[in-house]
Amino acid sequence: MTDNIFAHEHPESDRARGGGFTLWFTGLSGSGKSTIAHLVGPALDERGHVVEYLDGDTIRTHLSKGLGFSKEDRDTNIERIGWVASRLTRQGGAVIAAAISPYRETRAKARELVEQVGRFVEVYVDTPLEVCEARDVKGLYAKARAGEIPEFTGISSPYEAPTQPSLVLHAGAEPRLGLHLVDDADCPARTHVGDDLADGVRPDVDGGDANAVREAVALWAGPRGGRLAGSGDVGQS
Repeated sequence: MTDNIFAHEHPESDRARGGGFTLWFTGLSGSGKSTIAHLVGPALDERGHVVEYLDGDTIRTHLSKGLGFSKEDRDTNIERIGWVASRLTRQGGAVIAAAISPYRETRAKARELVEQVGRFVEVYVDTPLEVCEARDVKGLYAKARAGEIPEFTGISSPYEAPTQPSLVLHAGAEPRLGLHLVDDADCPARTHVGDDLADGVRPDVDGGDANAVREAVALWAGPRGGRLAGSGDVGQS
């Protein structure tokens, strides 16, 4: 089929609207990607950003409908999300992508696309497998353990954790969510949660305090956001 499809080069402007960026949340199924993304979005909206969500489950019911969960199909799904994220970033949008995106190489391709036009912030939601499996809100892990769902990330298919994420969120069994932040010389006032932080301070933010979590990530993610010290759905997207 694709042999008869010929992509056209369009006379696109080289210009991009300033201020666009992509927050890319990656982690296991049930790690809390979408929940945290939905805390951050309103905070960005309050700052005047046009926020667009690219959620893994939603993308698979529309743009990637019909794709399976082979490595090839998963890569195609993430490449599609990356391409759309780059288009929205180019227009100055604040893009929040939340998909398992299990493979480093494919996440790198998404980063490459976005960074042609704006900032790409990889946010690793580092929740242990046993915690995700204990939550199992959708019952997917139980089905995967029973062999009813093949190629399930973390069980029968690998998850390649980021080696140099922009930001790491530790969301474990305890009701605390750790944010590893360091002060940024270009923007010292923006890297704070509650009280101002000195360089190198690593605070814990109460995971139950939605305002604190969303403020911390949104402040860091903005166009002049801070710098983070890297350690901080359908279950196969």
